[in-house]
Amino acid sequence: MKKSIKNLSVLFSILLLAVFAVSCSDDDDSSSDDDPIMDSELNGSITEDMTLDAGTNYQLTGTFSVEEGAKLTIPAGTQITTGTGTDVYIVVQQGAQIDIQGTSSSPVYMAPEGEGNWGGLVILGEAETTAGVDAVAEVGNLIYGGSNNADNSGSIRYLVIEQSGAQINTDSQYNGLTLYAVGSETTIENVAILNGLDDGIEFFGGTVSASNVYVENLEDDAIDWTEGWNGTLTNTYVLHTIEGFSTAIEADGTNNNPSIVNFTAVSETGGTALQFKAESGATITGLSLNGYDTSVEMADNGPLANISIDGEVADPANTYTGPSTVNPADFDWIANANVDNVLNGSITGDVELDANITYKLPGILSIEDGASLTIPAGTNIETGAGTDVYIVVQKGGQIFIEGEASNPVTMGPTEGDDWGGLVVLGNATTTAGIDATAEVGGLIYGGSDDEDNSGSIEYLILRKSGAQINTDSQYNGLTLYAVGSGTTIDNVAIIEGKDDGIEFFGGTVSASNVYVENLQDDAIDWTEGWSGTLTNTYVMHSITGFSTALEADGTNNNPTIVNFTAVSQEGGTALQFKAQSGATITGLSLNGYDTTIDMADNGPLSNISINGSIADPALDYDVEATVDVNDFSWATN
Repeated sequence: MKKSIKNLSVLFSILLLAVFAVSCSDDDDSSSDDDPIMDSELNGSITEDMTLDAGTNYQLTGTFSVEEGAKLTIPAGTQITTGTGTDVYIVVQQGAQIDIQGTSSSPVYMAPEGEGNWGGLVILGEAETTAGVDAVAEVGNLIYGGSNNADNSGSIRYLVIEQSGAQINTDSQYNGLTLYAVGSETTIENVAILNGLDDGIEFFGGTVSASNVYVENLEDDAIDWTEGWNGTLTNTYVLHTIEGFSTAIEADGTNNNPSIVNFTAVSETGGTALQFKAESGATITGLSLNGYDTSVEMADNGPLANISIDGEVADPANTYTGPSTVNPADFDWIANANVDNVLNGSITGDVELDANITYKLPGILSIEDGASLTIPAGTNIETGAGTDVYIVVQKGGQIFIEGEASNPVTMGPTEGDDWGGLVVLGNATTTAGIDATAEVGGLIYGGSDDEDNSGSIEYLILRKSGAQINTDSQYNGLTLYAVGSGTTIDNVAIIEGKDDGIEFFGGTVSASNVYVENLQDDAIDWTEGWSGTLTNTYVMHSITGFSTALEADGTNNNPTIVNFTAVSQEGGTALQFKAQSGATITGLSLNGYDTTIDMADNGPLSNISINGSIADPALDYDVEATVDVNDFSWATN
């Protein structure tokens, strides 16, 4: 199954701009006349601030340049799929900035789709370098270097670069992260560079520091510096499991005595760990080398006195073997950047997820007409937060959630407290008409097929759903737009959301065994003439500020509610009916509410039948629970 997810970026046939928009500057003109954004394409240059969209898998098809005075912001979870070759790289010019906002749970990821290599990320600063002011880089004729050692080229946090290091000629190559005269005000922390043809990080002068760096299987040097770099590198782990690499560290040129703090390198294939050329040197503390044939090599017979290791002059006879000074477990976050784990864009075929993978949903995942998404038991989907993070099943699409009582499917954010939940669009009837437009997302729903089948949902837990769009529009936990009776919904739990638990917009779908806990709006909501059946529902309110356990609005198509138990520890309203809405309810049990039935628009009580009688707001309906909360232990334990 993993292979099918690796190819999601192909299956997803990226992206409708109306849904997956790039967020730019306030005037929405963040690019030059040669606009680099064509759908999700990055190419050309930007001259004004631009913010990418974490919900889009971008395609880097050539050189993408952030020009002087502009800033490129890349939010957590963004995926950039690159082309290959020497003309494919991102460059931040002098006077420009980049802001990579990855997190441990949602790193930013840059890599080619298949085989081949690319030019990586190149940053040009205005700090000092022995190459002088306005020096010309060895590749691309890029200009760098100045006199501002406190220069700020932005920030990089939680970034994974893979298969970088494009070969130009025998003397010139791109690296993973190339830093030309970058200044000390630039932030670089939590960076991983994997499986590249050349160096991992190379410093060409400058004063920038970096921390929490992981480098694995670079064919040249893991860390390289020259031209008098004098920053600090803290907490670095280098792993070599393939032959033919150069070194874990290579230093060259003038010695400006940079600091290396806690550096662990491990080789399974011998080789050289540290190589110093010309007059280069460093002050190294916390060095741990394991598996290398050569610990320290003075390639040009430079002075060993320029190299201090743990307070002593470097000694090539010392293996420096000892306990790791960096914990490789600190880099577990790298796995969260794997494209195998990321869900976004559009599915146009049949895709099945792998329950052994924890998936990331950073944006919108759309199952298109004719396509299907199958989610097996035990699958966990960790979502981003906000109004642009949800799963939508379009009209004619299907979703099959195959959870089990012992192994439910779970969806919810790891950071933040709201997201858009699961939205299903059907072809059944609704009073909104055929091809109606949803209140959110511009989504289309509604038709004439009341037996429409949008798939099946079994044993699903939705946490912290219900993103707020404006005062009139919100996403819910499970939103059902004109969903037909051929769809199965059984054993669903919706916990701690900002809006409704389940909302039915017309349609004929039924649902059974539903648990809703501490939704800030309505636990169950329907409108637009929904006419299905809701069986065995348990609602728990233990926090203040909720709206109702059940809210109904619009035309009364007399849906059926069987065995509905709601418990409040904070008072409030249990059932609210608006306009002409109603229902036939049997097995109602309410406990702890101030108001049992609220006729908000003075609609006819005769539209509401409770246990065979017309609803009576004077009754408390406080009887023995008709649904056993213990039946939902699969969701609450």
